[in-house]
Amino acid sequence: MPQNLNAAQEYAAKWLEIIKKPEQPPEELGKWIIEESMHNFAEHFNKGWLDYRKSVTQAGQWAATEWTGHGATFEDVLGRKYIDFLGGFGMMDLGWSHPEVVAAVQAQLLRTPMPSQELIDPLRGVLAKLLADISPGDLKYAWFAASGTESIEAAIKLAKVYTQKPAFIVAVKAFHGKTMGALSMMGKADYRVPPGVLYGGPVYHVPFGDAAAVEQQLEICEKIGVGVAGVLMEPIQGEAGGIVPPDDFWPRIREATKKHGTLLIADEVQTGLGRTGKLWGVDHWNVVPDIIAVAKSLGGGVMPICAVITTEEIFQSFMYPNPFLQTTTTGGGALACSAAIAAINVTVRDRLWEVAEEKGNYILAKVQALAEKYPQIYKGVTGKGLLIGQHFQTPELGGAVAAALFKRGVLVAGTLTSAQTIRIEPPLVITYDEINQGLAALQEALADVAQEM
Repeated sequence: MPQNLNAAQEYAAKWLEIIKKPEQPPEELGKWIIEESMHNFAEHFNKGWLDYRKSVTQAGQWAATEWTGHGATFEDVLGRKYIDFLGGFGMMDLGWSHPEVVAAVQAQLLRTPMPSQELIDPLRGVLAKLLADISPGDLKYAWFAASGTESIEAAIKLAKVYTQKPAFIVAVKAFHGKTMGALSMMGKADYRVPPGVLYGGPVYHVPFGDAAAVEQQLEICEKIGVGVAGVLMEPIQGEAGGIVPPDDFWPRIREATKKHGTLLIADEVQTGLGRTGKLWGVDHWNVVPDIIAVAKSLGGGVMPICAVITTEEIFQSFMYPNPFLQTTTTGGGALACSAAIAAINVTVRDRLWEVAEEKGNYILAKVQALAEKYPQIYKGVTGKGLLIGQHFQTPELGGAVAAALFKRGVLVAGTLTSAQTIRIEPPLVITYDEINQGLAALQEALADVAQEM
């Protein structure tokens, strides 16, 4: 389309006027926003997204276009309310617009939104110290960027620089991000195949939860002279649908990596900060990894931020002789750090991992009972805390359940492979009333789907 600067300025000004109005837009404007959003997604963002998100785009006459939210309930632009059983794929641990996180960001915004990058900005140091305080073992230093994928990229680079070894061992069905290095670690053909050749070093995939396979691969690599920089695993697989490994898995791979001089990297992007019923996913097995990558909920559902946390010895590789070996202009900015500081304060003060364990046990028992009632629909139910996977017999059944739930005002979504697995991953602050409403809607949805089979 031809360049049109005047149209761009007028369009931006119109939307800024809408953004600045605190109240719910009138119905006529709300419907215009929906139509405009659908058009913009189709013509300028990603039409395939609209085709895939059928439960959203087919929500009656007017598609659902999110507008505001608090806790575990959000509203679309027409004022329709939904219970959030998705939690931003783990980003919304503290719910929508947590007031303490928003207040911290607003206060910092009025002071200075971004640092100079030349002086010493205090909040970056504060957040690094807090992460050292709450991390397991002797993890002490942190590096910041914006997304979980960036934290994995940094972890890969750090492991290679420190060990001077090229290879990695990762899991089948793992999800670690979509930039080229992180994508090389992914265990799903759907995303690996289209871009072709990925990371140049050897990457070996083993079944998740199979400690013997990790041990064997490390032994083989040692025998053939391939140095393994790191074993990268999610404590509990998220995108695969809340897959929990056997209890001996993490202790055994910790021992094996120490034996072979390989770093153990925990991808806590989704599991970290309370989601699974422990502060860190690895805490379920009392294992201290060499590197932790964390993101999603670190920003309190308000700002994007990620971190890589490691020991002083390992982080020396990013400090000397070149302290600028790993930098980013905007990563760890003041607004993001203020959000993370507030999020950690709320999480630790309210011991939200204990809340997640209690609520997760409650939901898991209810959903397992439904799975037993509808074996023709369910394959099984997995998970810990508030990371629960519902595994359906077919993707079509999963999609039907998701759509039926959305029509009843409950948001869920399939994994990034298919709708065959639908997670229940609500904010940790969800109330029992909201949980019960969501479970009641699930029961109704299953009854409808079963009747149509």
